[in-house]
Order: sequence, then structure tokens, then C-alpha cells
Amino acid sequence: MLEVMVTVAILSFGLIGLAKLQVNLQVTEMESYQRAQALLLVKDMGNRLAINRALASAYVTTSALGSGMTCPSTTGTSTLAQVDLAEWCQALQGAAELDDTNKMGSVIGGRGCIEQLTNPNEYMVTVAWQGMVPLVAPASSLSCGSGQYRTSNGGACDGSELCRRTVTTVIRIDSLS
Repeated sequence: MLEVMVTVAILSFGLIGLAKLQVNLQVTEMESYQRAQALLLVKDMGNRLAINRALASAYVTTSALGSGMTCPSTTGTSTLAQVDLAEWCQALQGAAELDDTNKMGSVIGGRGCIEQLTNPNEYMVTVAWQGMVPLVAPASSLSCGSGQYRTSNGGACDGSELCRRTVTTVIRIDSLS
């Protein structure tokens, strides 16, 4: 009887460990999926900037586009840059995939920023989103989405930037004259 109880205890600990492993795998898979989506969004805007290189400065944003905002409208007379920014904003909000009227096809809390760097022909495209678990805060020089992913309910990310994730790329626009 004692041998059966020891066996059951060992088996229980093994199953609990297996369940924890499964939860960790799901979190890691979601983090990986979100990073892949963010990289696609960064590449999309990078391509849009490169295509409209003559008016690249029109893409610079003064605040983050995406989650928690009303995207710019493209009704009436719109420039290519305005249309691109509006479409990117919709993509950041997840407009690629809908569940009834809920946008679900992007990163959680996706926000995007475009900054002109000190070299007037260089632009930095950044996508920020909400991570699943606290890790390492992005560099303080990456201000896109800063302070917008903190929880106030005593969660793991309470009062810190540990759940903000970012990916960036620098686009260089060469003068072809």
C-alpha cells in the first residue's frame, strides 16, 4: 500500500510539472507569434516609406498610431502618405482579421511610430505591443508606446515597462540625383 502511495505522489508531481511546461510553451508561442506579426508590420511600413521616398518626411508621426486611437480618415483628398498611415494604423489595430466587429489580427495593443533620425535621410520605424509576461524593458531611447503598457491592478507589469515589447528598423532614403 505504501508503494502505491509513493508511486501516486511521484506521478502527481510529474503531471504537475508537465502541466506547467505546457503553460510555459503556450506563453512562449504567443510571444513568438506577436513578434512575427510586429516584424511584418515594421517591414510593411518600411516598404511604404521606400516606395514613396520623395515624400518620406510626410510619414513622421507625432504620436503613436494604432491601439487606443481613432485611425486617420482617408476620405476626400488624401496623399499617398496619409493613406499609408491610415492603413498601417488599421493593421496595427488588427483590421486584417475580424470577429464580428472586433479587430483581432495583430499584436496585443499594437502601436507604431515613425521618427526622422538626426541624418535627414534616415527614418526609424517602431512597433510596440503588450507582452504576455515581464521580461526586460526596451531601451529608454525607444519612446514608442512608453508608459502605455503598465497595469494598475497589481499585475506582473505594474508600474514598469517590463511587458512592453518593441521591434524597430531604420530606413535609409538615398538621394538619387
